[in-house]
Amino acid sequence: MLKDIKWVFVLYSLAAVAAMSGIGIAIGMRSIPVAIVAAIALIFIMGNGFKTKKRMREQGIL
Repeated sequence: MLKDIKWVFVLYSLAAVAAMSGIGIAIGMRSIPVAIVAAIALIFIMGNGFKTKKRMREQGIL
């Protein structure tokens, strides 16, 4: 079961969680620029994750 894990997706999901947490922390600090940067990072991370998933599916890895 452990060999079935796609570790690249685990890393993408942890990075996305960190970006979401960054948004929450920025809101708590009342820092709009940090919230914007964290939101952009989240969009970038999620986009790369979906792109990687599509590429792996096309290669027959998934």
